[in-house]
Amino acid sequence: MAGASVSFLVFATVVILFSNLWPRTEWRQLVLLIASVAFLCICADKQSLVPLIAFLGLGYVGLKLIESGRVRTATPMVVVTILIYIWLKRYTFLPSSLFLRISYSTLGLSYIFFRVLHLLEDASSGMLERPVSLVSYVIYTLNFTTLVAGPIQRYQDFDKSQREARRPSVTRVGLAIERIITGFFKTNVLALIFSMLHAGAINQIMAAAQWQTSVLQGAVVIASYPFFLYCNFSGYIDIIIGIALLLGISLPENFDRPFSSLWFIDFWNRWHITLSTWFKTYVYNPLVMALMRRFPSESLAPVWGVTAFFVTFFLVGAWHGQTFAFLFFGVLQALGVSINKLYEIALAAALGRKRVRVLSSNGFYIAVCRGLTFTWLAFTLVWSWSSWSRLAGLTTAMGAGAIVASLSLILLAATVGLAIWEAGRTHLLRIQWGQQVVLQSRYTRTAWCTALVLFWIAAELLLRQPAPEIVYKTF
Repeated sequence: MAGASVSFLVFATVVILFSNLWPRTEWRQLVLLIASVAFLCICADKQSLVPLIAFLGLGYVGLKLIESGRVRTATPMVVVTILIYIWLKRYTFLPSSLFLRISYSTLGLSYIFFRVLHLLEDASSGMLERPVSLVSYVIYTLNFTTLVAGPIQRYQDFDKSQREARRPSVTRVGLAIERIITGFFKTNVLALIFSMLHAGAINQIMAAAQWQTSVLQGAVVIASYPFFLYCNFSGYIDIIIGIALLLGISLPENFDRPFSSLWFIDFWNRWHITLSTWFKTYVYNPLVMALMRRFPSESLAPVWGVTAFFVTFFLVGAWHGQTFAFLFFGVLQALGVSINKLYEIALAAALGRKRVRVLSSNGFYIAVCRGLTFTWLAFTLVWSWSSWSRLAGLTTAMGAGAIVASLSLILLAATVGLAIWEAGRTHLLRIQWGQQVVLQSRYTRTAWCTALVLFWIAAELLLRQPAPEIVYKTF
């Protein structure tokens, strides 16, 4: 049962109907508990769930030890949890002889990992208002709406939404359905189209006889994947946020128009927001504070910031995958945000704050910055969808000159294309009728959602291909 399939929507509809039969919190928790366990069992298929259950059990034992005061700090339990996670995920730097020989499910393990660490840390620091019951722990860590690909929600926010849940109003139902339809269109139509473009361009590169063909197809390969990943991932998030609304659960947003980012740092404030927020809260900020306390020097502040960036994004890369390609992906992310931060510091020192503000309002400068941000993102994502051997094959087929030309073409297209998109969006949002923005009126949105449903049906009939799997399900 894929996360963006009709069967998943049917499953969620049944859960929503049962959940809203009775408004009591205990009933809603029971329905969510049964649904989450059933969802895990269905998606795990015939694979063993014993290691995953043991991981959950260990986390709960550690949480209870901290809550009871028998363990004064979360550090030992955090270290053990990280080591077991690495072992269960079978990281390639570990000897294969250490791994379990049985086939077992790791579905949702990466997101469960964040939730368990969060509970251990917050319980240790006294940030949890009340002890976490076993039922609350299970439905928080295994919540079927967030199990496959997040978002990563704080326990405090999840618990509050559970206790304050009410039957959804007509307006809430409308917003939820609109969100689900939009997400379904992104994952099942747009993501499929970009996936086909990506795969087709790779095949043409390997068969290309002309340099110009390699340049164009190389640009398509590199530039299409960010759009595919965005539609695939953000579309799924739209679906589960809509489903959660109908269950009375408020989930955090995970995307905020990331391709509108002017800077790479800003991009990570708009892309996979809950992931970057988690790492900022539990890795980046504590590390910077520790370095500043240990070596208190204003002149060294940028150095400690860059150091923390590299550590944080190295771990982001390690979380995304078990191979060295993903570690390199993390290093490239760190390089992007570090250069961005050092550039900001150097620019402010050279021009002064007032002239920087003037420069930052220049339309051409904004367009180039946005184009550079997208181009660097597209380049770094190559290591998230490919392997070193596959990259070697593509590099050999294209040649270094064609690769540089492809990246230059992406920079030009992104600079111009995103500027046109932003200008067009701004203009359309200014069109009003009766003191209401036309694009945001319920009539326009209803017509738009109806059109998306018709587009999806037409795509199903014409393309006759299954929608791509949710990429972040593999992480």
